[in-house]
Amino acid sequence: MRKILSPALVVLLVAAFGLTGCATKKWVNEQVSAFGQVTNTKIHEVQDSIETNQKAISELSAKQAALETDVAELSQLAQDAMARADEAGVLAEGNFLYEMTITDNDARFGFDKASLSDEAKAALDEFAAAALAVKGDAFIEIQGHTDNIGSEAYNLKLGWKRADNAMRYLNDAGIPLFRMNTISYGEYSPIADNSTKAGRAENRRVTLIAMQ
Repeated sequence: MRKILSPALVVLLVAAFGLTGCATKKWVNEQVSAFGQVTNTKIHEVQDSIETNQKAISELSAKQAALETDVAELSQLAQDAMARADEAGVLAEGNFLYEMTITDNDARFGFDKASLSDEAKAALDEFAAAALAVKGDAFIEIQGHTDNIGSEAYNLKLGWKRADNAMRYLNDAGIPLFRMNTISYGEYSPIADNSTKAGRAENRRVTLIAMQ
């Protein structure tokens, strides 16, 4: 036998179902709205992060371009010194400070000589004072050069002696040995014509590169 619901009960059930449906829809709408707000916030955060990163990359690229321009304007010997120091992990900032070559007539090294003249010592005193005045420690590469008289092997040794004597003098002036490096170019990097006496005298020299 089938049971028949009374009209009043049917109305009551419909009303209850309607109220439940409305409550569920409202809750869903609230959750969707909250999720949308969170999503928008995350999107803005990501956008801000991207903009910040792009700005940092742009600034870094500008600094790199400026550094490459500065390095391109250095002498080849200075560029080589910077590259060696960078490969050795010596430079903290990769900055070129200054370069000095002892080239005055009285300060040049005599033929087959590695000893420092008084004029050379005076030039090294000036260089040492400038290096010690640098805020933070300067790193110095000392390069020894010769003319082309004699064998290549002998000239490399003579270049080492000239650079080493300059380094020892700078050490006595207060620059720590661990802040300096010596290298000999021998006869391989002339700055004047080796076919003349004056040119050969100019090629007998010491070049100092200060970096930080």
